[in-house]
Amino acid sequence: MNDKQYINWIAMSDVALAQTIGAFIKHHRLVQNRTQEEVANEANISRSTLSLLEKGEAITVPTLLQVLRVLDLLYIMDVFKIQEQISPIELAKIDQQKRQRARNSDSDNSKKSDW
Repeated sequence: MNDKQYINWIAMSDVALAQTIGAFIKHHRLVQNRTQEEVANEANISRSTLSLLEKGEAITVPTLLQVLRVLDLLYIMDVFKIQEQISPIELAKIDQQKRQRARNSDSDNSKKSDW
């Protein structure tokens, strides 16, 4: 599917998903050349909790958010942003209400035609 690797998230088990998240965290921690101890201290969690997260074990959402914040990875939360979408019918109604022509702003009928 183009150049992007296709992953069937629906077919993955919860354990596999947690392991994918853990691998993501570990990868970015190592890219930033930070130890588990450093990241854990900044996130106010224990090093063992961070280790569990990186292994794909069960952790809480607030813990995940703390680690994402420390690693400057909160941008991934953009996928959860709700964007209002207009249905095609509503869009058509809005288009019908748009002005089609401009009128002369002179509403005064005092102008007499030379005809």
